[in-house]
Amino acid sequence: MTEEFIAGRNSVLEALKGGRTINKLLVTKGDRHGSLKEIVGLARSKGLVVQDVEAAKLDQITSGVRHQGVVAMVAPVEYVELEDILANAERRNEPPFIVLLDELEDPHNVGAILRTAEAAGVHGVLIPKRRSCPLSAAVAKTSAGAVEYVPVARVGNVAQTIDSLKKAGLWVVGADMEGSKEYYRADLSGPVLLVVGSEGRGLGRLTKEACDFLVRIPMKGKVGSLNASVACSLLLYEIFRQRESMV
Repeated sequence: MTEEFIAGRNSVLEALKGGRTINKLLVTKGDRHGSLKEIVGLARSKGLVVQDVEAAKLDQITSGVRHQGVVAMVAPVEYVELEDILANAERRNEPPFIVLLDELEDPHNVGAILRTAEAAGVHGVLIPKRRSCPLSAAVAKTSAGAVEYVPVARVGNVAQTIDSLKKAGLWVVGADMEGSKEYYRADLSGPVLLVVGSEGRGLGRLTKEACDFLVRIPMKGKVGSLNASVACSLLLYEIFRQRESMV
């Protein structure tokens, strides 16, 4: 199995707390201040190897990802199955709340969405196996540790996945500028799959046709659209709000 890494103090600390399997910790020589001291202490209490290295070594490993003096060498994050995500909702005795990222390619957008998804109570995130950003160090860093807590499944055919979730009782809502309703006027309180399209192209035609309905975010400014992660965050918290109002 190819080694992966988690970079940055907050991300590494959450990985340690979350019980992630870590092969070793690489720390900049002589730096034991602030949260880094806590990270090293926690790692050693778990019996992990802590190795002092030059900062240039961490720069080489992370290839531009901001590491803040600490890198955890880990196996790639394990994906779950779609059935695991549905079971997660059942265990929490909640109607399923799932997000499908349709061909998002920017790891920073994916990481930011995972961070918001974790905060909003999403049961899991779906990522297509083709033409989509996989879980990576950049995703983990941007998610600020949320990747450790939000189950992520990789799916093959998006249309077939949507169809199976419809059969499981979920309403499929697509985010699109041509949506028939503003997102805050739509009923999003039940079991829902929110589908978010790629940064440049949005939702593909077949994906749009597979959705039960499309919602839009009204725009009054001169910019044509919002960043994908910002748009998704607005929709996730509207779903969160509506679900909370039903309790």
